[in-house]
Amino acid sequence: MNKKREILKAEVREILGRKVRKLRREGWLPASVYGKGFKSVSLKLKEKEVNKLFNELGTTTLFDVDLNDKKIPVLFKNPQYHPVSDKLIHIDLYKVDLSHKIVAEIPIELIGESTAVKGGGVLVPIADTVEVEALPVDLPEKIEIDISKLEKIGDILTIADLEWKDDKVSMVSDSEQAIVKVEEEKEEVVEVAEETTEELVDGEKKKENKEEQTEEKETKKD
Repeated sequence: MNKKREILKAEVREILGRKVRKLRREGWLPASVYGKGFKSVSLKLKEKEVNKLFNELGTTTLFDVDLNDKKIPVLFKNPQYHPVSDKLIHIDLYKVDLSHKIVAEIPIELIGESTAVKGGGVLVPIADTVEVEALPVDLPEKIEIDISKLEKIGDILTIADLEWKDDKVSMVSDSEQAIVKVEEEKEEVVEVAEETTEELVDGEKKKENKEEQTEEKETKKD
């Protein structure tokens, strides 16, 4: 957690509103930096650099934005995407106070193997993040939960099962909040197969009736 922070260069953005489309065509990404006691500033960032860094850090890892040779500790926040292309079109940078704790959502990563799933159960994720409180420099990138504890159908893991031992990070989420569970596999395919079988049987019966009727007619003719 004390590793050197990444640095992202930024420039003050004077183009606002619909005119930012021109910036995007030129390879810039519109952004804003803000925070408690910090006046919001409109920025433009190199799109390729932002995409690379955002994919690496997500919204929980601290980095510095370099604005006019001044480094500001920030977190990525509120990414906005194009509804069709799914490209990142705007992002916020939240300026943090390194001496004050903040509440943040941390991604949950499932590890291990469940005997219940191996036995035919279906793993059903319920929550993919957990809220924690910590100093910005102490925020974890992710929190792991071992699904090997899921031994039978119906078993559920909650926040209480995380077994978190980092004294610098405290849980905010309710300890009873469910994270993942194992359910029985639905037998939709079997039901369809049964319906198909019934249809075949009905079809055979109709065919037999028709054949019987035909035989009767032929007998009368003879």
